[in-house]
Amino acid sequence: MKVFIADDSTVLRERLIEMLSELPGLEIIGHAQDVPEACASIKKLNPDVVILDIRMPGGSGIDVLQDIKKDKQAPLVIILTNYPYPQYRKKCLELGADYFFDKSTEFEKVTELFKRFGGL
Repeated sequence: MKVFIADDSTVLRERLIEMLSELPGLEIIGHAQDVPEACASIKKLNPDVVILDIRMPGGSGIDVLQDIKKDKQAPLVIILTNYPYPQYRKKCLELGADYFFDKSTEFEKVTELFKRFGGL
């Protein structure tokens, strides 16, 4: 399974890469720190799963979500954010996000999710 990470925090991207690299069947195929880079890379690399932050330079993760969910073969999208407000959760899920997690309290759920699906 090919995974792409879009988050402006280098520390968080590295932590996710380290955690997910330990799981069999997962390959981190790329990462981005801003919205334009994320949109271009996701189109080019065609990941199976995108882990996406909401607040990033150059726009919003919600913009990225809308862009990638236009595609019929859209990847599964996991929103992982420090802004877990109900209005963001509702909007992201309405726009096609498959999961919505709070970085501060649900970070480990990302790994649990991949383990539960056995690499999806």
